[in-house]
This record gives sequence, structure tokens and C-alpha cells, in this order.
Amino acid sequence: MSELCGLKILHIDPEKSWGGGESELLHLLNYLSAWGHENHLLCHPEGRLSAAIQNSEIRTIPFRIRNDLDMRSVPFLRQLIRREQYDIVHFHTKRAHALTLCLGHVWPNVRFIVTRRMDYAVRKNWYHDYLYNRRVDGIIALSRKIESVLIEGGVRREKIRVIYTGVEPDRFQKPPNAHRPATEKLVVGTVGLLAERKGHRFLLEAAALLKGQGYRLKYRFAGEGPEKERLQKLTRELGLKQEVTFDGFLCDVSNFLTEIDIFVLPSLYEGMGVAVLEAMAAAKPVIASRVGGIPELIEDGVSGFLVAPGNAIALAGSLSRLVVEPQLKTQMGMKGRDRVEADFTMRQTAKKIEGYYCELCSHPEINRVSTSSAMNGTHFSSVGWHDR
Repeated sequence: MSELCGLKILHIDPEKSWGGGESELLHLLNYLSAWGHENHLLCHPEGRLSAAIQNSEIRTIPFRIRNDLDMRSVPFLRQLIRREQYDIVHFHTKRAHALTLCLGHVWPNVRFIVTRRMDYAVRKNWYHDYLYNRRVDGIIALSRKIESVLIEGGVRREKIRVIYTGVEPDRFQKPPNAHRPATEKLVVGTVGLLAERKGHRFLLEAAALLKGQGYRLKYRFAGEGPEKERLQKLTRELGLKQEVTFDGFLCDVSNFLTEIDIFVLPSLYEGMGVAVLEAMAAAKPVIASRVGGIPELIEDGVSGFLVAPGNAIALAGSLSRLVVEPQLKTQMGMKGRDRVEADFTMRQTAKKIEGYYCELCSHPEINRVSTSSAMNGTHFSSVGWHDR
């Protein structure tokens, strides 16, 4: 039991899809509830998060947002916060964060917190100044890289707290120190949204290079997304139909990670890389792009390899080295597992978030302004924002 009990927290994640953020939130809710906090969750009623949490004691409230400018739900949200008198409202996604534009100061004791997951540049303008410096009391950045991006965009340093995401190592079977029989092909796997920013096409190009060099490998892609058809078409064009399979969406990737030998995350942009931590927890060697917060997770040459983003040749080179050096593959996998157990467990993450909640609730001042006095007197109605 935590020594810091009794907070009433509203979590907002309106996404219909599933990603690292939803996985982390699910575990966070379980820990906070076990430690005596009351948690309510606003989420898409048809989303994967809603389905995943149905058997828990967390109160879920249906919530839909169409885009960043959809403010139709703001009156309902204001009423909910006033009625329930939350201590914390935690906005877990970009679209959820945008709601703070019109929420105003709805309850004197509530604290607003947002989690920033991506390392995209933040422009120095009135919009981001208002969202980050005025409308929230605290910002959780998932990596030092994200923190630096926020500061470069004009966000006040004292507003930011770096809290790395974590995973549950016990969910992933620690494999024995045995090598796959030489007669079987090694399996390379990747997990993530099939979107352009994830760089999957470069893994396919690396696979084609290795096939041309005589390497016999299998490749498995777990996930769904807008790039799926294009990636399947590229697979056929590169002559990889027999080597590549698309496994679709997997809510629980533990079995998938047990069945592969090497994990690759070829992202072009990545705020943190939960999939990397899950692969490390499963004792798999990781090859990932040197982007975002990933270099803060992987020690290059020790627990995995870091390569330049968009470089299929570098990916192929790192893969070939792990294929011909099975002892290195095993060693890197075990080093990665040790790193996760020491520094990146979900319990550690939840403890730090809980501590941040309590720290903000004890602070005497709220650095937020009412909607009516913000932005040089400009007023935004929910209908006006929706119609633009």
C-alpha cells in the first residue's frame, strides 16, 4: 500500500487505436488503484483501451473526439470535473490535451497534467505557449529528448518532469541460453503502428539486401495501420512474399516476442519506444534507429545496435552480424533484460507519476488562467472550434 493515498484522478485517452500509450495507461491504472487512488477513465467506447479495461474495477466513461479542434465535449467535461471534484485530470494524448484550450478554471483544487510522448518539434507561438505554459500545471516527458524539444519550443523547464515509461518484465518469459537449431530460419520481428513514421519499409529493403546476399531469414510485422497495403505491395515487389508475414494487431505481444530471435524498430521518429523496452524485457537483441528517446534505452553495442534512421544498409549490416554471431545475440538480449529490470519497470514509472501527482496537489499556486482572460481577450465557443 502506498503512503500517499486518496487522490481522485480523471484520465483522458480518447484514441480508438492501441499503442504504447494505451499499454502504459492500462498498467498505471492498475497500480494507482491498488495503492488506494480512485481512477476514472474517459475513453472511446469502441476503442481497444475500453475493451482491455472492461474486466477491471476502473470506472470508464464513453468519450469521443474527432480531431484536435473538436470541442463539443467541453461542456460535458466541465460539468464532470465540477461534479466529481477531481484532484488530478491527466490528459494522456495530444487530442486530449487540446481540450484544455476551452476548459477554463473549472474547479479550484484540480491540477491538470499532460503526457508528451512524441519528439516532434514544438513551435514557438501563442498556441503552444498557451497549451503548455498556461493551461496545465505539469508536463510528463517520456525522455530527455522530448524534454529538450519542449524547452526549445518555449515550454518552461520547471513545468516538465521526465518520467520514463516502463514495462512489466514478468510478462515476458526469460528464454534459456539455447540457440535455435541451425536448420531453422532465424525470425526477425517488429511491433508497432504501420505508419510511415515507423520506417517499416526500410526493414523490408534491408531484408531484400540480405536475401540477395544469401541470408535465409523470416520477418514478422505485428500491428495495423494506414501503411499496411503499401507495405504488403512493397513486400511483393521486393520478392519477399515467402519471407514476410503480417500478424495484425496484438494486444499482448509477449507470445510474439517469445517466438522471434531479433527485434527491429526502424522508426524515423520515436518519443520513447515502448516496443523496444518490451523486446529488451523478453531478452531479445534490439536494432533500432538512433532517434528520439531510443538512445536513452539502448547502450549501442551492449544491449543492441543503434543505426541511422532510414538507412536500410545499416539495418542489414547489424542484422547480419547478429546472425553470424549467435553468442553476441544471446549476450545482448540478456543485457537488455537486466537493464529493464534495473531501470524501466512499470512499478517504478507508476511510483514516480504518483509522486508527481501528490507534489502538484500540495503546491499552493496554480499557473493557469481562465479561458475568458486568455489570448488577449479572444473567446472560443465549442461550436466555433468544431465548425472551423
